[in-house]
Amino acid sequence: MSGVKNKATPWWLSGPALLLFAALLVVPLALTAVLSFNVYDPATGPKSGEFTLAHYAQVFTDSYYHGIFWRTFWISGLVTLICVLVGAPEAYVLSRMRNPWRSVLLLVVLAPLLVSVVVRAFGWSMLLGPEGAVNGLLRLAGIGPVKMLYTETAVIVALVHVMLPFMVIPVWTSLQKLDAGVENAALSLRASPFTTLRRIVLPQVMPGILSGSLIVFGLAASSFAIPGLLGGRRLKMVATVVYDEYLHELNWPLGAAVALVLLVANLIVMLSYNRLVEGRYKKALG
Repeated sequence: MSGVKNKATPWWLSGPALLLFAALLVVPLALTAVLSFNVYDPATGPKSGEFTLAHYAQVFTDSYYHGIFWRTFWISGLVTLICVLVGAPEAYVLSRMRNPWRSVLLLVVLAPLLVSVVVRAFGWSMLLGPEGAVNGLLRLAGIGPVKMLYTETAVIVALVHVMLPFMVIPVWTSLQKLDAGVENAALSLRASPFTTLRRIVLPQVMPGILSGSLIVFGLAASSFAIPGLLGGRRLKMVATVVYDEYLHELNWPLGAAVALVLLVANLIVMLSYNRLVEGRYKKALG
């Protein structure tokens, strides 16, 4: 009897968390999935109890949605790549700094998280606008005004700014677990600094890079505020299309279908990337 109680104890202890998880995530997702199959009547709205696959067929066959998903994923991939190229070296420098400079730089990295994404998006709209500071500098250089606002460039720049802390922190955490003696041993055996970074440091911080990449890609692909404010009405990403279907077209089933396709596509891309990087990580460590 006591053995049965011991086996049930973990379930009782995790029960409140599981109920909260179900209430806040599983139930809304299930309701959204049901909604995505509802028949939509432009005159009366979604019809409860009547189901169709037409919304998914529209998403998968319409070239308009193909272009939206392609733009969303290539922008998210590019943002992730830039964050890796900038964030990983920044985290390495951060890990090698001494206090108080380490604390100062860490505060600089985390400071953007204290400001609303909407506020940061408006800030970038002022910087990249026709009369903004960036175009002012270009005029001084004799290049002339360049259209940056409501372009893919503006969305990418702002997304990198917003997502960079989510790359730096996981890599920095991995570097804290790195034994400095191993790196010094490689240098004492006449390995070059580049070889030491490539053969010793990089394989051991790969879990941090993997975690940061998954977080950045997932958040960038589902981002709404920045594409909506800096991309404008013409440059749409999947999240802005879902918003339009829900609030402008009032076609909730189609919006739910687009949102679920984005969720599944995100999971496929992230799981595939996770498997690829983890395989190389295990191979590198033997």
